[in-house]
Amino acid sequence: MIPVTPQPEPEDFDTEVRQKGLRWLAKHDIDISVALPPGTKLPAYWQSCLKELHRRYGGVCAYLAVFFERTTGAGNVEHFHPKSLRPDLAYEWCNYRLACSAINSRKRNFTDVLDPFEVKDDWFYLELVSGHIFPNPQLPASLQQKIQATIDRLKLDHPDNNEMRAEHYQLYCEGKITKEYLKGYSPFVWKEADRQGLL
Repeated sequence: MIPVTPQPEPEDFDTEVRQKGLRWLAKHDIDISVALPPGTKLPAYWQSCLKELHRRYGGVCAYLAVFFERTTGAGNVEHFHPKSLRPDLAYEWCNYRLACSAINSRKRNFTDVLDPFEVKDDWFYLELVSGHIFPNPQLPASLQQKIQATIDRLKLDHPDNNEMRAEHYQLYCEGKITKEYLKGYSPFVWKEADRQGLL
């Protein structure tokens, strides 16, 4: 993971998502100050902003920090604060993170994942040849534990993810992609290669 800068909400977000959602909640007498009643299914008005969410965040998954195509990468509007626990944030742009489907399915309603909006530059490290991800060993132990919990919860260190990151770096080393392309396509790999003086 790398820091993600919050982007402004789309011009039509209030009318197309927020207001529609708030009207539905009011119509069904949902108390948004507490968790949703079991079995409550909210209408997915947020899906109407997925295209713009993808565009504004450069198509990069907030957790894996790799680009994915919107039409083929099965991107999702990921509610950082679970909508079942925080219905007051279900229709709020500030609560949305762009996530690929695999990550979104792992995040679910868990609350032990670090927020990409609050992650700092040097929290997550990579071994570029293997793609292995791990906490910066120079950080306080308590923070390392939170970083490792996020890695474990989202399976960021899964062999498939490691192979993907290692391949991105190898493509750069072989001259098959430029560092500018690497920065847009695999920004975490780019950032780590830059930190390690390998660009």
